[in-house]
Amino acid sequence: MQLSRSQLDTLCGIAEAAGREIMDVYAGDIAAWSKDDASPLTEADLRADRVIREGLERAFPGVYILSEESSSHGVQADVFFLVDPLDGTKEFLKRNDEFTVNIALVVDGRPVAGVVQAPALHELYFAAQGLGAWRRTASGDEPLRTSRCAGDTPVRVMGSRSHGGDALAGWLSRLGREHSFVAAGSSLKFCRIAQGEADVYPRHGPTSQWDTAAAHAVLEQAGGAVLDPSGAPLRYGPGRPILNPYFMALGDPAATFPSL
Repeated sequence: MQLSRSQLDTLCGIAEAAGREIMDVYAGDIAAWSKDDASPLTEADLRADRVIREGLERAFPGVYILSEESSSHGVQADVFFLVDPLDGTKEFLKRNDEFTVNIALVVDGRPVAGVVQAPALHELYFAAQGLGAWRRTASGDEPLRTSRCAGDTPVRVMGSRSHGGDALAGWLSRLGREHSFVAAGSSLKFCRIAQGEADVYPRHGPTSQWDTAAAHAVLEQAGGAVLDPSGAPLRYGPGRPILNPYFMALGDPAATFPSL
């Protein structure tokens, strides 16, 4: 299954509708409660999830949907949507604006299309196989392309505002190159690399498939890659745990970095 531009635009519209639900909650007092895994949940998560699920079922009938908030088991389909209706709930609760809506289409383990919307930042990232990767702002749509990372240039390392710790510090100590550290929340870390604003995002902490698939698609279509600890492309779907292995997101797939 490969999306047409019209179908990709439909995905963008669904993400934007979910973003409006999120911003409606963001404008008021935010109540949160804990899920079974102790991660936070808000009304915004649930409202966005409902809008996305209804939109996908209408536009793509029969395609399985695996969402963080409304799926209790793994996926058995080879073609399915992976959804995180509010990625970066901690950022949402901190009101730092760096939270996103993530919608990905996965075919045979690969994220072949993805939409990442940052409603508080008024940014939309979208991509599909054969259609490239794009960023939409109030000024219009612009194509995305990653930066090359030559061995003699400083490395711009992307990291999390809410995670990191000793593993990241150890990786940076082994980097052996001048570097700067750029922090961002949610799947925006992938998107910043896709824009050419950073070079690498080494992830040593836990993530779920729905956290990464949409932005993975954007980064890959912009010229980057997301690799597991063996150096193979990160994959999704049947036969794989919901929790991802550690991974490295790269703007330049030819660049060499320390192992995770």
